[in-house]
This record gives sequence, structure tokens and C-alpha cells, in this order.
Amino acid sequence: MVAGAVVALASTATPARANDYPTIAVADYVLGCMAANGDTGEALRQCACSIDVVASLLSYDDYTLAETVLRMRQVAGGGEKMAIFRETPATKVMVERLRRAQVEAEVRCFY
Repeated sequence: MVAGAVVALASTATPARANDYPTIAVADYVLGCMAANGDTGEALRQCACSIDVVASLLSYDDYTLAETVLRMRQVAGGGEKMAIFRETPATKVMVERLRRAQVEAEVRCFY
């Protein structure tokens, strides 16, 4: 079931609609980003900009799937069951799209 959903969403990626991320997801992203960047007012502005850029490039569904894949890759052990999150082309594409969006956000917001 998970593999089918992963493949389906990776192959039907669509541009994100503006402001379709729930407030809790935006806040979580900004707080984590700020913690990694000094918890300053400037970090707040940069991190808020960053999530806006990511949201403009990825739908919330695509974002959450990629984040889930990244979290599942961190699970110790797991054997064959976890291989779907490490080795399938669909999950690699999802994570690559998220990484590209994050790089674009960094270029636009932090430099």
C-alpha cells in the first residue's frame, strides 16, 4: 500500500498551491530552521522566507511524503521492510525534489 502511494505521488507531482501548508507544519519548519540558524530575528525572517519558497515548489502532500521518507531512513535496522524508503526510485525522486526546493530556498532567503 505504501509503495503504491509513494509511486503514484512521485509520478504525479504538481506545483504547490500558495498557502496550502497547515500552520502547524509551517511553525514546525520555522522553529527547526531557527534553531539551526541561531534563533535570531534575522533567522526568523530567513526561515519564514524559506518555508514560503519550499511551499511554492512542493505541494504539502509531496512535502510530507518526502519528510516521512527521510524520517523512515533514520530508523535503525528495519531490514527489507525499510528498503522501500532507501532504495526505490520513487522515494529517491521525492527526497531529491525536497532537497532541490530546500536549496532554492536557501539561495533565495539566506544569501
